[in-house]
Order: sequence, then C-alpha cells, then structure tokens
Amino acid sequence: MMLTLVCAMLCVSACVASCPLRCECSGAQRTVHCASAALLRVPAAIPSDASSLIITGNAIHRLDHSAFSGLQNVTHLNLSNNGIMEIGSHAFSSLLTLRSLILNNNQLVLIHPEAFSVPGSPLQELSLRASLYNYSSLTDLMTALRWGELTNLLRLDLSGNRFVLLPPGMFAPLPNLQHLHLRNNSLVAIYNGTFSGIEQLLELDLTGNAFRTISDEGLRELEQFSGVRLLLGQNPYVCTCEAQELANWLNSSKVRVGDADRLYCEFPAARRDVSLRGLSAQALGCYGKVHEEITDLSLQTSYVFLGLVLGFVGMVFLFVVYLNRKGIKKWITDIYEACQNVLEGYHHRYEIDSDPRLGRVSHGQQQGRPQMDQRLAHISTDARISQIPSDVTL
Repeated sequence: MMLTLVCAMLCVSACVASCPLRCECSGAQRTVHCASAALLRVPAAIPSDASSLIITGNAIHRLDHSAFSGLQNVTHLNLSNNGIMEIGSHAFSSLLTLRSLILNNNQLVLIHPEAFSVPGSPLQELSLRASLYNYSSLTDLMTALRWGELTNLLRLDLSGNRFVLLPPGMFAPLPNLQHLHLRNNSLVAIYNGTFSGIEQLLELDLTGNAFRTISDEGLRELEQFSGVRLLLGQNPYVCTCEAQELANWLNSSKVRVGDADRLYCEFPAARRDVSLRGLSAQALGCYGKVHEEITDLSLQTSYVFLGLVLGFVGMVFLFVVYLNRKGIKKWITDIYEACQNVLEGYHHRYEIDSDPRLGRVSHGQQQGRPQMDQRLAHISTDARISQIPSDVTL
C-alpha cells in the first residue's frame, strides 16, 4: 500500500512538473486546464498522457494541423471562448482518440473542408454553440460535415448561431446522429429534406427560434420522427386561423413533443399566453377548412384577374379591327372572289367529267385539234404566198 501511494505521488509530481506554464494539471484525471492564460497558441509542453485538455478564454485565432501533435490520448478537448477565427485542414487529425470537441463562443470565419477529419472517425460530440461568424461560415460547416466522415457523431450542438434557414440535407452525412440542438437561432421555417438522412435521431431541440407557425410541409418533415423527443417551445407563435393546422397536429401526431403543454401564443395580444395545444376552430373564429377557404379565395382572385386581362385583350383586338375595317373588308372580298373563281373552275370541270357526251366532245376536240392546226398552217402559208408580187420569181 505504501508502495502504491509512493508511485501515485511520483506520477502526480511528474505530471505537475511537465505542466505548461500558466496552466493547471491534475494527475489523477490527467486533465490540463489553461483558462484565461493569455495564450496566443496551443501550449507545446502538454503532457502526452493527458486525456482531457481545456483551453478557454485565450486569444488563439487559428488552429493548424500541428497544433495538437503528440496528444494521441486526448479524448476531451474544450476550446471555448478563444476567439478562434480559422480552423485549418486536419487540425485535429493527431488526436486519434478524440471523442468530444467543444468550440463554443468563438468567431469562426473560415472552416477548412477537412477541419474535423480524424483517422478512424472517433468523434462522438461536436459543439459549436455561438461560434459561427456569419452565414458563409454555415456553408463552410456544411462542407466540413460532409468531408469530415463523422459517421460516429452522436451529438451536434449548433445553438445560438442566428441561423434563419437550414440547407436541405445538411445533416445527411451524420447517419448515427442522436441529439441535434438548434435552440436560440432565428429559424423561421422547416422545409422538405431539412432533416433528411438522420434516422437514428432521438432528440431535436428547436426552442427559442422565430417560428410563427409551422407549415404543412414542415409538419410532414417532422412527422418522420415518430420516436424523437421534439422541443418547440419559446417561439413567437401567431394564433390565427393558420395556426389551426399546427394545433391539430400537436393533438393527433405520433411525434413526441416534449414541451407541447408549454407552447403558447405570442400574437395577437388578445390570445397571448394561451396554450397552442388547446386552440380550436371555434376559439380562433375559423369555421370550415381554413386552407380550402384560402385556396377558394385565391382561385376566385385568379379568375377575376384572368377575366380582366382577357377583356382588355378583347377590347384592343376590336379597336384594331375597327381602325382597319376598310382594308379588312377589301381583303375578305378578294379572298371571297378568289375562292369563288376556284370553285367555279372545279364545278365546270366536274360537269364535264360527269356528262359522257361532253366528255366525248371534249375528247373529239382534243383529237381534231392537230388536224385543225395543220389546216390553219396551210392556209396561213397560202396567204403569205398570195401576197408575193407577180414579178418576183420563186
């Protein structure tokens, strides 16, 4: 027992001895903690057997591929609140046993497509709460999730990043994702394919966004998560006739909305703090099927507009016809006369073809025409000869 105690003390003293300057090391848990140490880069003297590395409150603006060289035993890495703006390619690739990566409260402007790529894909938790600088960072993150091969990722936290819309299929490269946190963003809608490819999901947190209602398309997208714990609270729901569909879905869907009893109306003021789940068509002052009424009204409006357009086109056509009435009349008359001449010709030909006598006469005329032409030729020749003076010798 004494020998074991001595060995433990030696291990603690060795760890403390190799602890980086302005950092604290705990030998029992193999934890290195560098909080608010005014560091500009990751310390180089971190013990190689450290399993938990916490570096927070510093000014480390960039992480490159050599930042964590030799730290193959680190399973938990917390880099929150360091003002990190850029994560380079394979920045964490040397952390072969990394399970949890926390990057909360940074200002990420540039994320390399292979920033989160680690051989063997050991990462199970990735937290980027309030870390993306703008929407272009979301595009970089989407690419990094696709290229990072994070097939074992179980938890993803993207809360507090001011997202308005999520690209379709953004989470498809994470087939084993179980917990997705999107709270405290500015999401206004859910579309078809927003959450495609994450069939293993167990929890989806959408609280504290900007949902005024959820459309039919969004409800169909959420309906696929029959075994998921869904959180939709703290959104500014507008309780008008459009909210009736959402209220009906909350009462009849198989999706487990964990805070369904805490969903309240925000607008209008007369219904503020009224439970969304208890709304009915009568309570909202809506009778009949809301969407059918809206559709009928839209169709009626479209028909009226189409009628006005067709009426205007008709008036313009009649005005053009009136201005060109003389020319149009002459054109019609010419066409009529031409058609009449053609029809008379066809009629005359039909009478000849249909009467056998006229047909023989016509045939005889055609046969006798060569003889008649020869006689006329002889007569013409004799006439020319008779006109020759008598004193001319032929």
